[in-house]
Amino acid sequence: MSAQYIIGIDIGTSGCKSVLMDAEGTVRDSSLQEYPLLTPRPGWAEQHPAQWWKAVQTGLRQLLQKTGVSGNAIKGVGLSGQMHGLVALDKDGQVLRPAILWNDQRTMSQCQHIHEVVGGIPRLLELTNNQMLPGYTGGKILWLREQEPELYERTRVFLNPKDYIRYCLTGELATEVSDASGTGLFDVRQRHWSRQLLNLLDIPKERLPQCFESPQITGEITEIASEATGLPVGLPVVGGGGDAVIQTTGMGLVKSGILGTVIGTAGNVAMGLSQFHSNADGRLQIFCNNSPGTWHVMGVTLAAGGSYRWFRDALCEAEKEKAAQSGQDVYQILEEIAATAPAGSRGLIFLPYLIGERCPYPDPNARGALIGLGLHHGRAEITRAILEGVVFSLRDVFELMSTMGSSVAEIRTSGGGSVSPLWRQIQADVFQCPVTTVSGSREGAAYGAALVAGTGVGIWPSVEEALKVLRIETETAPNPRNRELYEDFYRIYRGLYGALKSSFDALVQSQG
Repeated sequence: MSAQYIIGIDIGTSGCKSVLMDAEGTVRDSSLQEYPLLTPRPGWAEQHPAQWWKAVQTGLRQLLQKTGVSGNAIKGVGLSGQMHGLVALDKDGQVLRPAILWNDQRTMSQCQHIHEVVGGIPRLLELTNNQMLPGYTGGKILWLREQEPELYERTRVFLNPKDYIRYCLTGELATEVSDASGTGLFDVRQRHWSRQLLNLLDIPKERLPQCFESPQITGEITEIASEATGLPVGLPVVGGGGDAVIQTTGMGLVKSGILGTVIGTAGNVAMGLSQFHSNADGRLQIFCNNSPGTWHVMGVTLAAGGSYRWFRDALCEAEKEKAAQSGQDVYQILEEIAATAPAGSRGLIFLPYLIGERCPYPDPNARGALIGLGLHHGRAEITRAILEGVVFSLRDVFELMSTMGSSVAEIRTSGGGSVSPLWRQIQADVFQCPVTTVSGSREGAAYGAALVAGTGVGIWPSVEEALKVLRIETETAPNPRNRELYEDFYRIYRGLYGALKSSFDALVQSQG
């Protein structure tokens, strides 16, 4: 039998990751194409969808050229992408404005309006099982209607980022249940658009794409897309999944028992759920999972790896120059520096609220801070404090999730942060739980997209069967000597947001 391959594509915030995987779950090669993030105003975040499509074309051509795999051996394509983004297309399929991204904070007033129109958060939770957070697509649609009414009237359909790439590849307007869950307009229990909510908000259902289960085939590569990417005409493209969900699917988190942490641009703490759970106070996010009949609970912090990247870009010029000269990765250099500082960073705590926060504090005014800074602190302590602060934010989410009663004996971590042995050790010590990585974890959501694609085209009969290809690659045990120290520091960390909230609000108001 000839070899079979699947491609996974992830439209991330920093770049497009494409992976080529075989039927044994082994990644044969991957490609990463970066693109810029636009911040036209404080708290805004946008990107040009054309840059995503260009990155997809370049990445796929590189992947096929490097591996030499024949197009006939590729059985399907899976898609993933940053969730909650808004891409507005007109009747001719043209993009009307830059996409408004998940980490954009401009829609607070629209979200408040939605809660009021519906009759309060408890009623909204009955309709969708989720609050309408500022990052969600629903608030962005109302913002467009209020602030750019001419463009709103010209809009034929609102798409999430990965679904724009689906349109470019197949000409089909479609989404799937996990990404649709993150719009805030989706009935997660029943797994379809909430007609009641759409009617209350006066959003025509016709402006939203048809919704599929994640492994379903949603279209085929067109001749135009084939010329642009090198993929064969007629190749199936499956539903895929929103990145925060499908990345944890690629880690094996379809059913309960394993906690997943993802340190990408954002931070994600998640568990798979074998059955639907009501979202009691709405502080968590409960979405449809990528396996039909399963769900996914998570909480997202907005600037996890994003905090580390900010630190690299803003304050680490010397390390970047050293990396360029030596050929090392700049993060490896920073990790070596951070490892010289003791656990607890000699009394320094970092709050990673650089672009506001989502969970457990849905607050666009929250801001980052270094607390406890003294003359005895240097580059090592500051670097380590950033790593620790991100993990404290992940534990904040877990503390909410633990009220659902699921016991956790293992943490699986993924995303760019999972590559760092020091960051894995900090997670193990803060959570006091073994931390593992599995095969494919370095490839993030693109790997999960490939697994789901393989299910959709029949390589595996179900997502659960596909996950049997996963292999444990690293295991990091907690250091019991750091348990008490990190418990003390976490308690201090938890008290800082409340103590500083009024100051955060005043600072934001002072900027007008």
